[in-house]
Amino acid sequence: MTSRPPFKVLILCTGNSARSIFGEYLLRAKGRGRFEACSAGSHPTGRVHPLAVRVLSERYGLDAGGARSKSWAEFREVTFDFVITVCDRARESCPLWPGQPVVGHWGSPDPAAAQGTEEERYRAFVDVASQIARRVELFCAFTDEKLAAFRMADLNAIGREGRLSEGEGPAR
Repeated sequence: MTSRPPFKVLILCTGNSARSIFGEYLLRAKGRGRFEACSAGSHPTGRVHPLAVRVLSERYGLDAGGARSKSWAEFREVTFDFVITVCDRARESCPLWPGQPVVGHWGSPDPAAAQGTEEERYRAFVDVASQIARRVELFCAFTDEKLAAFRMADLNAIGREGRLSEGEGPAR
C-alpha cells in the first residue's frame, strides 16, 4: 500500500437502490482502503432494495444495512478521481464533476426491474452483483500508479467486457 490518499470514486445509477449500491459496497470491501467509494442516483428511489442488501450479505458477507439511496446533488462539490455510471440513463444525464475525474461506464441490467418469483428476482440481483464484483476486482487489480494514469477508455473497457484485453489499460 502506498502513502497516497485513497482514490475517491462515485458510482452512479438512476435510483441508487441496487447497482450503484453493489458497486459502492464491493469497491470498499475489495479495495481494502485504497478507495473512498460513494454511490448516488440521478433520481434516487429513497430506499435501498432489500434484495440488494440480502445479496451483499449472503454472497459477499457485507453488511449494507446502513446503506441509503441518495441524490448525486449531495456530492456536487466533491472532487472525485473516478465517476462510474452503471446504468445507461445515468450515463446519458451524468453532470460535469469538479476536478475532471475519469468518467467511465459499466452498464448492467436493472435487477429491480426483474419479474417473476422471489427466487427469480433474487437470481437477477445475484447476476448483476456478480458482474459488478468482477469489474470491481479488475479495477482493484491495478496498482495505484496505473490507476493514476487511467483514461476514460480504460475504465470503459472494464465495463464493456469485464476485462481488459491485451494492449488496453493505462500507460505502463
